[in-house]
Amino acid sequence: MLVFTHKAFAGHVTPPGHPERVARLAAVERGLNGISVEWRECPLGAEAEVLRCHPAGYLARVKAAVPQEGWAQLDGDTFLSPGSYEAAMRAVGGMCAAVDAVVSGEAKTAFVAGRPPGHHAERETAMGFCLFGTVAIGAKRALDHHGLGRVAIVDFDVHHGNGTQDLLWDEGRCLFVSSHQMPLYPGTGRVEERGAQGQVLNLPLRAGSDGAEMRALYERVVFPALADWEPELLLISAGFDAHADDPLAGLEWQAEDYRWLTDRLCDFAGGRVVSTLEGGYDLDALAASVAAHVAVLEERGR
Repeated sequence: MLVFTHKAFAGHVTPPGHPERVARLAAVERGLNGISVEWRECPLGAEAEVLRCHPAGYLARVKAAVPQEGWAQLDGDTFLSPGSYEAAMRAVGGMCAAVDAVVSGEAKTAFVAGRPPGHHAERETAMGFCLFGTVAIGAKRALDHHGLGRVAIVDFDVHHGNGTQDLLWDEGRCLFVSSHQMPLYPGTGRVEERGAQGQVLNLPLRAGSDGAEMRALYERVVFPALADWEPELLLISAGFDAHADDPLAGLEWQAEDYRWLTDRLCDFAGGRVVSTLEGGYDLDALAASVAAHVAVLEERGR
């Protein structure tokens, strides 16, 4: 399998005490240590890829807001440093390169170990640590550039993927599934939010629920929906903040739950899976969860 990353991700520097910090990269690398993967550098994403999901005016505003030193604040918890734009564009480029490699058959599975995350970025709004909707952009590349007819995204981050939902609300060729704690930031993700063509599936989970409850929900709802959809490619918004040790939420998953879930998701789309890093803010839990997730992607990608 392929793992895409780049040293520029360390150039996205957030203020002291911010949970989405550079140290997350070392935790991810620690989790990947010992797993047999092929490392690749994330190329810079083309602006045309961002424009598949975001309007040109929004892209221009983000570029213009990048400071020459220190930080610029886009919302209550989303910051730009001098290296943030390159990092975000390499996250987009890595996602597109991973999609290209898997769709072409060069690899069966891929993981993009990048930051900032992307699933909270709406069409014209940076929020929740996110600038561009990385996974949605990857889905649009698969559909519009490669000509796939059906793509699915599964977002198991503890927070609802409101940005992905917003960017793909009218996209009838993409099934979007999000399991998330509710109530919790950003406050979206009700079951009634179904997308313009009924292709959005939101699965709220109560605070304190554990991996057993998650597994039952996926068995009962998600896997049948994926089987009915018959995706040609499966994309994963891989947030690891549903782990019991994560400081930003209240679900009780363990690393083994991510192993189980990843293995079951690889049963779909002929095993063609691209995963991209979203949340996960306890460093030890992040390392253990990434290790579990990527080990399965490597095994299933052989």
